[in-house]
Order: sequence, then C-alpha cells, then structure tokens
Amino acid sequence: MNSPMRERLLEAATELFYAHGLRAVSVDKVIDLASTTKVTFYRHFKSKDDLVVAYLERRAVLERDGIGAAIKQGDGDVDATLRVISEAIGIIACAPGFRGCPFINAAAEYPDPDSPIRRTVDAHRRWNRAAFEQLIAPLGVTNAGEVADDLMLVRDGAMVAGYLDRPATVAASFLRSSQAVIGAGHSTRR
Repeated sequence: MNSPMRERLLEAATELFYAHGLRAVSVDKVIDLASTTKVTFYRHFKSKDDLVVAYLERRAVLERDGIGAAIKQGDGDVDATLRVISEAIGIIACAPGFRGCPFINAAAEYPDPDSPIRRTVDAHRRWNRAAFEQLIAPLGVTNAGEVADDLMLVRDGAMVAGYLDRPATVAASFLRSSQAVIGAGHSTRR
C-alpha cells in the first residue's frame, strides 16, 4: 500500500507532468506542489526517473482498467466493445487540458529505448497491443498481430486528433477506422 505522502507526491507529479511535460518539471516543483521536503521526496523516490515511472504506471492502470471494462462490457461482441472504446477516446481526447497520450509524450521526451521511462512506455504499449489482440480473438483473424498493430496506430492517431477535433468527430473516426482495420483483417481469414 502506498503511503499518503507518496500518493500526494504522485498526485502533484501527475498534475505537473501532464500539463507541462516530464523534462520541464523539476523535482523541486513537485515537492512545492506536494508541500513537502526533498528529504521526504527522496524517502519515497530514488530519483526523478523513479517518479516518472511511477506516474506512467499510475496512468497505465487507469487506461488498462478502462480498456478492460470496455472488453468486459462488450462481452465478446467486438463491435460493441469498439463502440465503448471509441466513446471513451472521444471524451478523453477532447477534454479540457488534454495534452495527448502520456505514453506517446513520454516516448518523445525520452528517446533512449534503454531508459526506465521508455521501458515503462514500451511495456504499456505491449499490454495495449495484447488487449487489442484479445478484443479481436472472437473473430478468428489469422493475422491478429498485424491487426492489433493497425489498431494501435488508429488509437495513436485518435490521441493526436484530440487536439484538433470535437469528441464526436474523434469517436466516430476511431470507430470507423477500427472497424475498417478489423474488416480488412477479417477478410484475410483462412
């Protein structure tokens, strides 16, 4: 179980990192917002990188819970699940203060594939891809990996479009694109 102070530091980091970027926010800014001290900070996190990893892991849990709930709600109906996911993406991607996918943003700020931040990003993206494979499993698509890759690309595009369009536009486009990707993959079924 996380201590209340660790949670306060993570909440402060989440607010600052998402609004301003990972590299732009210093540990001192997080400490100030959490109303604590450096000694307390370093008692909970060995480094800023450890804090960034904890922030990304927290965001991953939220996204995984949402996708898991959509898959459960769809109950094996791929189209119904895609509709739930598309509505959620439209709402999230167009919410006030939306600054894109925190994982895509982190990858842009930390290009070194061996950094702990990139390893955390990569682990979450592998999870996301596996969730898409799970989603399409009932269709018996033979090229499920490729279809999952394509769905990841559509998802990433929706995260970028959130800056530019309205929720209904992003949601509808994600749904149409996902259905097209799955339909194309389904048509190659043996």
